[in-house]
Amino acid sequence: MAKAIHSMIRVLDEQRSLAFYEKAFGLKVAERLVFDGFTLLYLSNEESEFELELTVNHGRTEPYSLGDGYGHLALSVDDLEAEHARFGANGLDPTPLKELTLEGRPPARFFFVQDPDGYKIEVLQRGGRYK
Repeated sequence: MAKAIHSMIRVLDEQRSLAFYEKAFGLKVAERLVFDGFTLLYLSNEESEFELELTVNHGRTEPYSLGDGYGHLALSVDDLEAEHARFGANGLDPTPLKELTLEGRPPARFFFVQDPDGYKIEVLQRGGRYK
């Protein structure tokens, strides 16, 4: 059986991205691999074995075009309202809280935030299928 281990995104400014992901989600560098021309940063926290891989291409000065194919990363939290307030207090500019309803029940409560490179990240209330 396959096991999901990481998702990769390309970022322009290593320090700016590391600061965002630590402030927003408590993700810290688990490993940093420097190659000729690029650096790979694997970020994680104690909540999950799944990692976010940041790729920094050395010498890149132009922002990446996200195009219309990228959707979003998603992370779950125990207390959505508290996290939304914390994001706002930390200047992370979260979108308003939203709730989807389906057949009279709310399967999802969430907000979005964007990282410094424009990647959308969905923050969901933990529960149901969002563990």
